[in-house]
Amino acid sequence: MDVVNACRAFVKVSERGSFTVGAAAAQMSQSVASRRVAALEKHFGERLFDRASRRPSLTPFGRDMLPAARRLVRVADVLEDEARAARSRPMRLAVPASCTTAELARLVADSRERDIRLDVRTAGPEQRAELVRTQEVRAGLLAVPPDQALWAVPLGLAGADEPQTRRVFVESLRLRRGEPGPARCIRVQPEDDVPHIQGRLARLRDAVGLRPAQLSVAPDLTSATADVLSSDDLLLCSPAQAAELGLHWRPVGELRLARGYVLDAAVEADAERLRGRLAPYLARALGATADPGPDPATGPGPGPGADAGTEPGARAEPGAPEEGAQAC
Repeated sequence: MDVVNACRAFVKVSERGSFTVGAAAAQMSQSVASRRVAALEKHFGERLFDRASRRPSLTPFGRDMLPAARRLVRVADVLEDEARAARSRPMRLAVPASCTTAELARLVADSRERDIRLDVRTAGPEQRAELVRTQEVRAGLLAVPPDQALWAVPLGLAGADEPQTRRVFVESLRLRRGEPGPARCIRVQPEDDVPHIQGRLARLRDAVGLRPAQLSVAPDLTSATADVLSSDDLLLCSPAQAAELGLHWRPVGELRLARGYVLDAAVEADAERLRGRLAPYLARALGATADPGPDPATGPGPGPGADAGTEPGARAEPGAPEEGAQAC
């Protein structure tokens, strides 16, 4: 039996002195109100109303029960109000600072259509993990290696000038003997200062003989982009970021890099809810693809130094720039 709504009908009928008017005040039909009051009487084992006259009047037992029924209805109304407020309260979500304002706005708008109100908070990789751990946010998009990820964002190198090659080989940034400087640098934004991205690039830098300073982590994306726009340096970024910044993007020739993301939450139900309702919109905000593709350094696919335009089965010299290519 629905005790709350039965008590609601009981209270309204007693206040109005009529099953018809009381039922309308309780937002139910007269027949429903009558059935609920009768069920409550059966449950208690005593009559609440004397129905001998045209206007139902409370029995002594009904008068004794009325104050408690009113308290139950008030508490139920408060509970309903709290539930509505909780549903409308935004869910704070930690997202990468590399997400564009436009995509985050679209994510928030789309989430509202799916009965989720998001409050997005941008932060770096380590900060997002800490925010989730301390429950300062209810969920976060955390950085993980691509092979552990739910979403992967391909990375490459972007510059201000129109590219002459289809890929950028990091080895081509090495200054040859007698070649005038300064050496070109790869600028890494904070979002990519993680071992599975910056660490792999650092190992490649050392393997092909670049100077340590030719791989630099910038304090923020703005300063990294400014360095690229005012020089021949290159920015490690996603295709979507390059397009937004007006830069020319190409993949790295020697290895395939990608950001990987999973959705984590202190309460797994929150993570399941977001994944179930917003997965494609989260992927779009990240600029993610279903599969970043094979890594040229590990296969399958073209080996190190192979160009996207190389004939099937052919290989370029490992680590060598493309024929006729300028220094990236």
